[in-house]
Amino acid sequence: MHSEKSLQGIIVGAEQTNRVSPKKLLLSKWTAVHPERKEKHFLVTKVFEPEIEGQAIVEIELEAAMTGRKFCMPWRELKNREHWLQGWQ
Repeated sequence: MHSEKSLQGIIVGAEQTNRVSPKKLLLSKWTAVHPERKEKHFLVTKVFEPEIEGQAIVEIELEAAMTGRKFCMPWRELKNREHWLQGWQ
């Protein structure tokens, strides 16, 4: 049986992740919680398909709305609400 304290930890942990489906990533909008170089808003411009069919998607390309700078990163990093928020806020 879980104590009230441990259940709260589970709930808090669940609230700190974004619900993201890799199938819906392309052209999704994201806001950086801690913007750098005045880059706050981003758009997923590419979803890199795995080399072997049936494997999971691993990486995406994000483009900064303000500067157009592009970079790649693991898509699962978008789940972390300490760094990313869904949509443009």
